[in-house]
Amino acid sequence: MENSVNSVGTAAMLLAMTQTLRDEELAKQMVSKNGFRAAVTEVGGKSNFAEFNEKVNRSLIGAALNSKLIEKSAGNVHALLHAAEEAKQGMLFSMVSSSSLALKLAVVRDDTWIAVAIFGKSAVHYMTNHDRAGLGIMHI
Repeated sequence: MENSVNSVGTAAMLLAMTQTLRDEELAKQMVSKNGFRAAVTEVGGKSNFAEFNEKVNRSLIGAALNSKLIEKSAGNVHALLHAAEEAKQGMLFSMVSSSSLALKLAVVRDDTWIAVAIFGKSAVHYMTNHDRAGLGIMHI
């Protein structure tokens, strides 16, 4: 599997799809062995469109800054948010006005690219829960 983690996008999606802390740690080790740096965070709760955007952006910026994936500069934050906007498109496709969310977010970068992957469940009602995924990549 280690050879499959050959891009920031693949690495980010792999991390976002881990279901346990043990799997997340193993995936982080694989990602690191391939020369990438990564951060993982989570977002959940009942959200409308505006709350969803705010929660995801705040969580991603915090995780990326705290793990020193990006610097606190306009260029770095812009690249992160651009990748996040692309990733959110996969999550927002046909999302109704208010949904329950349980999402895992991963940010992975190398020297020139940054990727944001979002994977998780969303539903209007608990009986309609289903997986969603999104991926965005931007030059940094």
